[in-house]
Amino acid sequence: MWAKVVKYVVGALIIVCFLHLYFRYFEWKNIYYPTREISMTPESIDLSFEDVFFETDKHIKLNGWYVSCKNATSTVLFCHGNAGNISDRLDSIDIFHNLGLNVFVFDYRGYGRSKGFSTEKGTYLDAMAAYNWLILKKKQDENKVIIFGRSLGGAIAIDLAAKINKGLLISESAFTSIIDIGKEFYPFLPIKYCASTKYDSIQKIKNVKIPKLIIHSENDEIIPFHHGEKLFKAALSPKQFYKMHGGHNDGFIVMDKEYKDTIRNFIKKNLK
Repeated sequence: MWAKVVKYVVGALIIVCFLHLYFRYFEWKNIYYPTREISMTPESIDLSFEDVFFETDKHIKLNGWYVSCKNATSTVLFCHGNAGNISDRLDSIDIFHNLGLNVFVFDYRGYGRSKGFSTEKGTYLDAMAAYNWLILKKKQDENKVIIFGRSLGGAIAIDLAAKINKGLLISESAFTSIIDIGKEFYPFLPIKYCASTKYDSIQKIKNVKIPKLIIHSENDEIIPFHHGEKLFKAALSPKQFYKMHGGHNDGFIVMDKEYKDTIRNFIKKNLK
């Protein structure tokens, strides 16, 4: 009898362990979509750049591009989204450059030529390492750094801004938390109780005291518009909201001049 009990208990434990590991894998695959191949560089759009390798405090080597702009007085630290790598962000690099800004875009661990394996904590450490590189190596004025994040990068930018509270924050097409967006994507799963990845921006943005611009498209087909509205409502003043049109990945292109003017005016108003 006891042998059967032990057999059932062991079998149940094996099933539980399998389900746990499967859910962790399922979770990771639905958050991170890294690619390794660098298909283009800023030279593809006639911009000179510095190919940068730097390390986190755990000695993980990361890669990024520093694109300088003549007579620039401020720099954008670009936290990109969850898919691809820095070579997929040339449109945005060009926009920021044409706004008269330096740009430092970097790949999280596991993306592009950056070493390691992506995790929530890891992406936070990567953003901090990129910020420190700007301050320590490029001698950037911490009050002149614009922390920019799009989609998943918005969550990473908000986390960094809450820790630094210097310069400006621009969050574009970001979600309130992984748990919130997970419940919308998979309402049949107990996301709240199973998710190990949080990216809890709705709580962290309450600790961001610097001026912030929240951007979201009312037509966003991936991260619903109400996420941007909730982030804005939770944010402290000074804050600004820009409602744009277009899809999750092309709203900034669709809006073009209005998008650029909004960012330009926000920076001009808040960076003294």
